[in-house]
Amino acid sequence: MSLRFRGSELRPVLNEAVAKQCRVILAKDRGVCIFAVEGERHPDLSFKRLAYAVGCNPDTDDWWDLVHAEMGYRDFEADFDPMHPAFTHIRHSTHDLLLAATATHLLMDAVPPA
Repeated sequence: MSLRFRGSELRPVLNEAVAKQCRVILAKDRGVCIFAVEGERHPDLSFKRLAYAVGCNPDTDDWWDLVHAEMGYRDFEADFDPMHPAFTHIRHSTHDLLLAATATHLLMDAVPPA
């Protein structure tokens, strides 16, 4: 199983990261989200744009079981280049991002919208 990020929500985050030439962060903490950030991130997660994985928004979803089943119990952050091939594909299409985690890797793929 995996987590899905809707391309329509992720594209503004990716476009912001490319425009500002900054990194993209995947955060698993209270839900799972992706955001663009310049410099150090703010501890309150008050970013200009956030894209939550489907079913993983702590403000609207009952996310706990889904997030821990897919991503484990440890909180983490991972940095990505906004020019990653999956992100580039999503920026120029209507595709979504599918994210899967193994014990040692995060796997990302651009997929047609659900």
